[in-house]
Amino acid sequence: MVGSVKDSRPGETWRRDEWLGRRASHERLVGPRVKAHLDRRARGLKHPVEDFLFDYYPFPPAKLRTWFPPLGVAIEADAEDFEVFWPPDRRPFFRCQDGVAWLNPQLVPEKILRQAAWVESLCRAVAERSPRFSCHGLHEWAMVYRQTPGEVRHRQHSLRLPADELAAFVESRLVCCTHYDAFRFFTPAARPLNALQPTLETRLQNEQGGCLHANMDLYKWAFKLWPWCGTELVGRAFDLAMSGREIDMRASPYDLRELGFEPIRIETIEGRAEYERHQRQFAGEASALRAEIRAAADRLLAARGASGYELPELVLKERC
Repeated sequence: MVGSVKDSRPGETWRRDEWLGRRASHERLVGPRVKAHLDRRARGLKHPVEDFLFDYYPFPPAKLRTWFPPLGVAIEADAEDFEVFWPPDRRPFFRCQDGVAWLNPQLVPEKILRQAAWVESLCRAVAERSPRFSCHGLHEWAMVYRQTPGEVRHRQHSLRLPADELAAFVESRLVCCTHYDAFRFFTPAARPLNALQPTLETRLQNEQGGCLHANMDLYKWAFKLWPWCGTELVGRAFDLAMSGREIDMRASPYDLRELGFEPIRIETIEGRAEYERHQRQFAGEASALRAEIRAAADRLLAARGASGYELPELVLKERC
C-alpha cells in the first residue's frame, strides 16, 4: 500500500544559474546525438551504432532532451523559465511556490511505483551477483549464425568472415549469454548452443554485471523512472549505453570500418583479450551508475511512502 505523500518543499535548492548550467551540460551530452539521429531519420538513413538506442529503446528523443531536476530537489525558476524550457504538458509535473519549483510527488503514478520497485530489485540482484567475463561478445555472432545473406539484420554491411567460417567459430566456443533480450534474437539454430535458456521470468536470477547488454539496459531502467529520477541521470545512462553499443558492434561479425569502427576480432585470442578489457572497464562504470539508479528508485518509493512495494507478476515479466 502507498502511504502518505510528503509534498512540502525539498530541503535542497539549486540556484537558477546552477540548474541552467546543469541543463546546458545535459544538452551538450545528448543534443548532438539526438539531432544526428533525427536528421538521418528524415533522410531515411540507418546507422547500426548511433541509431540503436533510439530504435531499440522506446524513449522519445524529445523526452531525453527535456531537462528535469530529480525528485527531492527544488529549483529557483520563474514563469518565463517554464515558457522557455518546459512544454505545456510537462509543466504540471511541478509544484511552484514563491519563485521555487519542484517535482510534485503527489503526481507519481502507480505504474511508476511498480517500475521503481522492479528497478530496485533488479539493480540489487545484479549488484549482489559476481560478474562474468567469459562470453566475449558472441551474442552478435549467434544472431547471424546459419542465416542466409537475405536474413542478416544489417545486411547493408558485409560480414567479416564467410558464413561457414563464422558458423564454425561459433560452434568452437562456449556460448553463455545470460541476457534474455539478447538471447531472444539468437537464430533458432544458435539457441540450443547457449549454456542457458534465459526467459523473462528468470531475468532476476540470470542477469549479471559483466554482461554488456545488461549494463546498456541501465538506460532503460533510468528512463522508466523519468522524470522523477531527473533527466541528467537518464542522460548519463544514455551516454554509457552508447559507448556499450560501440563495443558491441566492434566485436560483432559486421565490418564497420567504413563508419570508423575498427573491429575487435574476438575470433582471435588477442581480440578476446581486448574485448574482455573493454568489458571489465564498462562493467565498472556501469556498477557505479547502477547504484545511482537504485538509489533514485529508493528515493521515489520513499517519497510516496511505498518502501517494500510488492512486485506484481506483470512487472516481473516486464520486457522493455
